[in-house]
Amino acid sequence: MERVVILVDVQNIYYTVRQGFAAGFDYNRFWQLAAGGREVIKAIAYATDRGDAKQRQFQNILRAIGFEVKLKPYVQRSDGSRKGDWDVGISVDAMQYANLADVVVLASGDGDFAVLLERLHELFAVKTEVFAVEEFTALSLIRAASSFTPIAGDLILSR
Repeated sequence: MERVVILVDVQNIYYTVRQGFAAGFDYNRFWQLAAGGREVIKAIAYATDRGDAKQRQFQNILRAIGFEVKLKPYVQRSDGSRKGDWDVGISVDAMQYANLADVVVLASGDGDFAVLLERLHELFAVKTEVFAVEEFTALSLIRAASSFTPIAGDLILSR
């Protein structure tokens, strides 16, 4: 049985699905596709923490599905810019768990992860699967992945 590590850039998925479809992402359906009868070694959803009740409810849903939820404080700077980036954390965890897996699934369209996927192939000979909203996904990331699944259809929550 194939072993899989699933990593989700929650902010990237939230904003791209909302922008592309004016809807939400179906994490249950995603889990079915990403796990796909494989042994899930680790599944982590990376999110920012604003401390509100609706967000805590969402995080509990992710935990119930099977994700470990890692939170980083949401920071609004005095100049109006925001920070809540998990790129380094996702990359570190991917490198930590890749040697335990046959496949690393990444849900994000962020092109910064292209280098990560290339290194995972080189160092661990794992397959990499990317799930993201195609129109907001860096071409470099799509090219670096072993396979790309566009977020559309039954991965989108109906209103």
